Amino acid sequence: MPHHILVADDDPHIREIICFGLEKAGMKTLAVPDGAAALQAIERHAPDLVVLDIGMPEMDGLEVCRRLRHTSDLPVLFLSARDEEIDRVLGLEMGGDDYVTKPFSPRELVARVNVILRRARPTPEPADDRQFSHGRLLLVPASHTASFDGKPLALTSIEFAILKGFLARPAYVLGRDMVMANAYAANIHVADRTVDSHIRNIRAKLAAVGCVDAIETVHGVGFRLGGCGA
Repeated sequence: MPHHILVADDDPHIREIICFGLEKAGMKTLAVPDGAAALQAIERHAPDLVVLDIGMPEMDGLEVCRRLRHTSDLPVLFLSARDEEIDRVLGLEMGGDDYVTKPFSPRELVARVNVILRRARPTPEPADDRQFSHGRLLLVPASHTASFDGKPLALTSIEFAILKGFLARPAYVLGRDMVMANAYAANIHVADRTVDSHIRNIRAKLAAVGCVDAIETVHGVGFRLGGCGA
């Protein structure tokens, strides 16, 4: 079955470009011009992912995501006309899975959508029932669930993949390139600021459930899994 993608952007030309690229890749699309219409379309059509412009009038993309996260973990790819760190950080901290700055390559956008979809709905592997644990942190890829000391963690698909990469190599220091290789296709470039935003978001979510030593920074090298309450 083809994936259904909702595209929300107030620029009709941008909507057309995105929909053309996604449909060429075998997906079905629905396009809307504003945030209120996006929320209505999500409720009515239950898409697999939403491409959400941050700078829409009336209700911007950040507000749409904020409201969406009250009831849904629907994957979100943000678009913005500005390459501002505050937009990127806010988008990821609101629960966005990725961020693309305009102007963008339609091919790269489609690749990023595919990465998010693969992470959100991984291919079932019934024979692989491995669990990853460290200290009081537990990840179960088969059910895509994570918990700390029995308390559930609401991670985006990208955050889950990053944390799984740390748990798979708990004694290693991972550079930024290796951190993001665990979550993105090898041909996708991800800025250092995006890496740092994801790490910051993971730390905040773990701290909220009592884990204050989840990921340590090794200055000039990268990141390492902490004790996780051990």
